[in-house]
Amino acid sequence: MRLIELSLLMRFLKILVYTMSIFLFITAVLAFSTFFFMKHDKFGKAPAGESLDQISGSSNFEEGSFRNLSNTPDLSEGHSYFSVLKDQFFVKHPRTAPKDVIPSEKTNLFELPEDENVLVWFGHSSYFIQLDGVKILVDPVFSGNASPIPGTVKSFKGTERYSVEDIPEIDYLIISHDHYDHLDYKTIKALRDKVTNVVCGLGVGSHFEQWGYSSDIIKEQDWHQTIEVDSSFSIHTLPARHFSGRGFARKNTLWASYLIESPSMKIYVGGDSGYDSFFKEIGTRFGSIDLVILDNGQYNDAWKEIHMHPDQVIQAANDLNAQRLFPVHSSKYVLAMHPWDEPLKEVARLNQQSVNPIPLFTPVIGTKVHLNDSTFEFSPWWESVE
Repeated sequence: MRLIELSLLMRFLKILVYTMSIFLFITAVLAFSTFFFMKHDKFGKAPAGESLDQISGSSNFEEGSFRNLSNTPDLSEGHSYFSVLKDQFFVKHPRTAPKDVIPSEKTNLFELPEDENVLVWFGHSSYFIQLDGVKILVDPVFSGNASPIPGTVKSFKGTERYSVEDIPEIDYLIISHDHYDHLDYKTIKALRDKVTNVVCGLGVGSHFEQWGYSSDIIKEQDWHQTIEVDSSFSIHTLPARHFSGRGFARKNTLWASYLIESPSMKIYVGGDSGYDSFFKEIGTRFGSIDLVILDNGQYNDAWKEIHMHPDQVIQAANDLNAQRLFPVHSSKYVLAMHPWDEPLKEVARLNQQSVNPIPLFTPVIGTKVHLNDSTFEFSPWWESVE
C-alpha cells in the first residue's frame, strides 16, 4: 500500500514539475516577446542629454515626472483599473462605433492660394491650418489606427481620406503630447522630409530624433514659452491637464496646449485636457480668441480629470473668450464607451441651451473651411449617420 502511495506521489510531482515547466516556459516566451516588441522604434525614445537637462530645469517636473497644475489622479475617485476593465469588457455599450460610413470630402492642399486662411479637419484631433501664409499641421495620424498594436483602435470607415502624400510642405508641425492617437510613428516618419519645424512639449523631441529628425528643427517648449515665427506671428505653449507616455513610461514628457497668434487672428489648440482654472487665466491673458479647438470626446467618469465632458467644454470655451468653438477628439476611434456621436450631440445641445451660445465650428472631414468667414454655417452632419 505504501509503495502505491509513493508511486502516486511521484507521479503527482512529475505532473506538477511538468506543468510548472510549461508555465515558466510560456512566461519566459511572453517576457522575451514583450521585451523585443517594446524595442520597436514606434515607442520612441526616453528623453536624454540636452533634452533631459531642459526637463530637469522645468518647474513642472518633480520627482522624476511632469505634473499638472492641479491634483490629477490616474483614475477618478471611486474607480479602479479593475472596474474600468470590467465596464469595458463585460458591460454592453451600444453604438460606440457608427454602422454607416463617416462622410468626408477631399481638398487639394497643394492648390490653396497663399492668401487664404483655411482649416481642414482630418478627424479626431488632426487638422491642417494655413494662416497668413504659414502652413501648420497638428497631431497628424494617417496610419488607420491609434495604437502600437496592429489591428487595434482602428479608424472608422470614411475617416481615412488623407495620407501623407496629400500633405504639402509644413512650416510648423505642432504636437500636443506623445499618446498614439496624437503622435503616430508611421505618419511622423513619412512626413520627415516635408517638415521645416517641430513644436512640442519638453522631452517629446527625443521621439523625433529617434525617428530621423534633425535636432536643429525641433523646438521643445515648456509651458508659457513662446516661439516667434516673425515679428507679428507667435506660437505660445500653454498648460493642459493630462498625462503622457509611450510603452511603460508615463509622464516623462510634457503635454501642452498652444495659442497661435497671427496678424489676422488667434487660434487656441487645446490638445487633450481635463477642465481647470488655467482656461480662465489664458482667456484673461490673451483676450478674445477667434477659434478655440477643444478636446470633446473619449470621456468617462473614471477619468474625468484628464478629458472634459461636453458641459465642461462649453465652460472652457467661455473661459477662453471663444468667438467660435471647434469640438474635436471624436468621430474617428473608439477610445471610450459612450455612443460615437454623443460628444457632438451633447455639446451642440448644451451650447444651444446656454445663455450666450458660441457659434460651433463642426466641419465634415476634409472640408476646406475659410477661417475669415465667420458667417459660414455648419450642418449637424452626424445626425444622418447611424
